[in-house]
Amino acid sequence: MSQAKTTPHPLRLLLSFFTGLALLLASPLAASAAAAPSPDTTVTWSVKPADTAQGRDRPNYAYDLLPGGTVGDALYVANRSPQPITLRVYAADGFLTDDGALDILAGGAESTDLGSWVSIASPELTLDSGASAEVPFTVAVPADAAPGDYAAGIVASMLVTADNGTVTERRLGSRVHLRVQGDLVPSLAIGDVVVDYHGTANPAETGSATVGYTLTNTGNTRLDPNVEVALGGPFGWARVTAADDAPELLPGSSLKRTVEVAGVVPLVVLSANVTATSQVVSRTLAGAEPSTLDPLVSQGAAATAAVPWTTLAILAVIALLVAWRIIASRRRRAAHAREIAAAVAAARADAAGADGAGADAVGADAAGADGAVAGAAGADAVGADAVGADAAGADAAGAGAAGAGAAGADAVTGAAAQREQVPAGGVSDTEGAPEALSPAPTRASRRSP
Repeated sequence: MSQAKTTPHPLRLLLSFFTGLALLLASPLAASAAAAPSPDTTVTWSVKPADTAQGRDRPNYAYDLLPGGTVGDALYVANRSPQPITLRVYAADGFLTDDGALDILAGGAESTDLGSWVSIASPELTLDSGASAEVPFTVAVPADAAPGDYAAGIVASMLVTADNGTVTERRLGSRVHLRVQGDLVPSLAIGDVVVDYHGTANPAETGSATVGYTLTNTGNTRLDPNVEVALGGPFGWARVTAADDAPELLPGSSLKRTVEVAGVVPLVVLSANVTATSQVVSRTLAGAEPSTLDPLVSQGAAATAAVPWTTLAILAVIALLVAWRIIASRRRRAAHAREIAAAVAAARADAAGADGAGADAVGADAAGADGAVAGAAGADAVGADAVGADAAGADAAGAGAAGAGAAGADAVTGAAAQREQVPAGGVSDTEGAPEALSPAPTRASRRSP
């Protein structure tokens, strides 16, 4: 049997040549794309604390060292991307963001605390797709480090440049918490407490209030505060409370918080009391080692006006109506009193006129009576004189009969002498003459002069 001998086709040889050339040219391009991915390229990697003598399955790094102490550990990094990646590994100081999250300084910023105490064995790491590695590092505490808690982070980052030249740093990392042994002085201050009341137009509904305050960790330990906000009127009337789950505070950090409280009753004055009960955080975030320090209680307060304007407007309208009714009633009573006073005055005037007319009539009657009495008195006097004359005549006649040879003239003279009073011890002008007899009492002598 003879074997057939084949020869390569010229077309096949040409195709093989161009295919090899394309693969050769594509290999450098693929390597370049792995080193510097574009912003649209999906790159995924993960980091976590490596399982070392310091612990296994840890959520973060936590150390407790004396000043001058050191500790070694490692960061586990895995490439989840379909292509190779190159990462930069570094440590930086930690700080709290405005919402209370822990962040670290950017790669170009200089660290001054824990971030500067960490030394990375491999600052740059290249991993193939699906590969992983452990990056060792060492924490060396300065001998003059102050006691207290410190925070930092160890990250694996990648710089991505956009088409417009913007550079974005993508990074993943793990927290590092360090407590330098020594005197721990926890302290928390509550300041800038403000309260703002929000009322409603319905007087039957309660309002709400917004309470703002600032928490400042003035001590040297990490604190986990539980905050209670209480609102109430004077003397604590209509008290309502609300809880605020504030995040953990690093030493020296400050955080502004806002709490909304519902069901607030407006009682003209609204008082807000903020109470924070803080616990010193243990060495680990998992709380495996409870703190032996007593809870720290801090307080702050503020007040504002909580005026129920709708209720006050209703009360003002009611008060105006009541006042109008009272004033109208008083005016009616005053007018009635004036009418009564005018009637009484008119009656008194009429009575006074009648009394004057009667007095004139009585005066005229009295004058007539006085005149009649005077006339009667005059008649009596005339009668008396006449009687006296008669009596005198009778006396004279008697004297003439008794005294022999006495003249009528002497009787008359004796009667005149009888009417004149002779002083005691005196003598009459007819001394030596015979005494005349006393005349008989007359009617005129019995009347008073």
